[in-house]
Amino acid sequence: MSHPSSPKWTRLFCWSTPILALPLTACDWVVMNPSGDIAVQQRDLILISTALMLLIVVPVMAMVVWFAWRYRAANKAVDKEYDPDWDHSTKLELLIWSAPLLIIICLGALTWVSTHKLDPYRPLDRIDAKTAIDPKVKPLKVEVVALDWKWLFIYPELGIATVNELAVPTNVPVRFDITASTVMNSFYIPELAGQIYAMPGMKTQLHAVANKAVGGVGFSANYSGAGFSHMRFGYHALDQAGFDAWVAKVKAGGSNLDRNAYLTLAKPTEKAPVAYYSTVEPKLFDAVVNLCPKPGQRCMGELMRINMMGGAGKESARETEGLKYDFPGSHVIDQTERNKGVQTAPDAPGAENDHSSHSGADAHAQHR
Repeated sequence: MSHPSSPKWTRLFCWSTPILALPLTACDWVVMNPSGDIAVQQRDLILISTALMLLIVVPVMAMVVWFAWRYRAANKAVDKEYDPDWDHSTKLELLIWSAPLLIIICLGALTWVSTHKLDPYRPLDRIDAKTAIDPKVKPLKVEVVALDWKWLFIYPELGIATVNELAVPTNVPVRFDITASTVMNSFYIPELAGQIYAMPGMKTQLHAVANKAVGGVGFSANYSGAGFSHMRFGYHALDQAGFDAWVAKVKAGGSNLDRNAYLTLAKPTEKAPVAYYSTVEPKLFDAVVNLCPKPGQRCMGELMRINMMGGAGKESARETEGLKYDFPGSHVIDQTERNKGVQTAPDAPGAENDHSSHSGADAHAQHR
């Protein structure tokens, strides 16, 4: 026979539910409360996909409970309906197989459309759901470099750069060109757009737009060494007047970011403070992507062009000074000091170019 819950246990459950849910109050729901159109579309994709899957999950869970209750041993009213020899129903088979199949088709179509529509390399065609982008509007370009363990942001059109602070104007499309100095990272601002990997020797892209003025935090979503947990930066979406004021502040209080300054900045450090650079050496980002910020080192783009043309001939066999990429970080960390376990820039006094000892993996391990 059934045993209804006693009033005591019912009251206990009602009072304990808020306590059991208390740990959830520490959760940050920023992914579900985005401030950029790309992140809004990604949130909607999550919600729609979850709802489609729940169309199967919820009825199945409900029917499990209903069957267990209806055909319990104490319920004698269904004895006449119970048929232990029943094993097939064409109608049920069609329902059981057609419903999941239709949901899978819907999820597949949704995934296919969203994969193309939310491609991070695809330029934006709208500011938000109601506002299309004027074809004449030029996106703001921000060059992002993932360093150990900090973020460098270069605004080439504005001639400024920052460390661990990113600001963008609202309702203006932004194009991020992203790379890394030594190891792979992942650039992620949850309320603005999805994450995209930053890899040394490669350039990835991310298009996004901020729809309202907010402040947040961006971070690396890919483990990259000892300082990974502190590899965070401030994110600010500002109205045009606020963004112009921010640019003026950077130009007024910053220093010069040339190659020597970059090589010093690229040395591994943890909990790096915010820094401003009022001027930036042209093409610095391209040099970082091509693994040649160090003076005298050949750029990977040049080497690929030479290889495409069939090589540089026999006379190039002894020209090896600019070709030493045999261990991770060789373009930002001195080879001699790496053997001593000391972190330094390649242009430091006494730096040499000896690659004969230690493998690339050993050198990288010493710095990690």
